[in-house]
Amino acid sequence: MKVNDKVKISPDLTLMSDWISATIINVENNSFVGIVISAKTDDGTIYFGQECLFKKI
Repeated sequence: MKVNDKVKISPDLTLMSDWISATIINVENNSFVGIVISAKTDDGTIYFGQECLFKKI
């Protein structure tokens, strides 16, 4: 995954009932937890978490 890719974010991260759409704004290789993705939704909310919580659209 890379910046500007469209993704779906897991309800495990958002605490919502379904996967939500967002755009990746940052990809970081964290030495403690691995790849960390930051993504922004259409309403401006930013979520970040491990790569496993995101699905590429």
